[in-house]
Amino acid sequence: MSGGNNSEALSTVLPLTTFGNVLMFLFNIVLASAIIFFNLSVFLSILMNKALRGENRFMYMLSTCFSDICSGVSYYYVGVLDVRDSYDSPNRTFYIAPTFLGLSYMAILAAQADRYHAVAAPFKYSQRMTRNRTLFVIFAYWLYAFAIVAVINLVTVGLAKRVTGIGVFVGNIFTVIIMIGLNIKLFFIARFQLQREPSAEADNKRSSVYLIIVVAVFFLGAWLPIFIHIIVCTFAGSTCYSFKNEGTDPLRILPRINAILTPLLYIRGCAALRTTLLTKVWRPVRKR
Repeated sequence: MSGGNNSEALSTVLPLTTFGNVLMFLFNIVLASAIIFFNLSVFLSILMNKALRGENRFMYMLSTCFSDICSGVSYYYVGVLDVRDSYDSPNRTFYIAPTFLGLSYMAILAAQADRYHAVAAPFKYSQRMTRNRTLFVIFAYWLYAFAIVAVINLVTVGLAKRVTGIGVFVGNIFTVIIMIGLNIKLFFIARFQLQREPSAEADNKRSSVYLIIVVAVFFLGAWLPIFIHIIVCTFAGSTCYSFKNEGTDPLRILPRINAILTPLLYIRGCAALRTTLLTKVWRPVRKR
């Protein structure tokens, strides 16, 4: 009987008996594949370009792309199959799948703080944020994320829910405030301060600032609905609603769509990255 239950649990989340269900199934398969394809393309492009690897901001891009690749792979499971990725579910991912999404927004938040520091205090930034320190920041938030995962899986379900609920609630509020505040400050710096510095370095800074602002704006647009939902549900003391799995939940589909938009924005906003992608990643594949 247990084998039958497992078989049923790992079937498609919706029976493929209607046209709408088939479309939903194909949409989630295409979404997971697109997340992996575009993020892997950008990831390889940065690795192949020594000049890009020399800039700190591209280290954050690498981190974002890698976490989104992992998120895309996990979406084949939590988005397509009949999986409830909750604490007491027999087919859960032990909170690993949602952690990859969390790492993506931690990387974008860190990248935005990095750009603000680089533009607002360039001399101090060059002294403080060496390559090793940048890599340490990235390593630190990856370590922190999986340390939380380990703790959650070691304590009781009730305590894990309370810890996660409080942490996510507080983190969402601070994230929204910090990202909106930094976006506004970065925009005014790029619009007025860097405008008065007609040089190639100022142009490079301005383009990198505008790129991270656009990425952050799309990020907020994709994540704000679920942030607000979590905040409201925390105050209400309920789960508010429940969907079959993440692939049928529109609030959790949006961050996955953002995982496609982010590498596309990187490609659109960075000429060097775009050139490397077209000449060293995609063109050799097309020739084969």
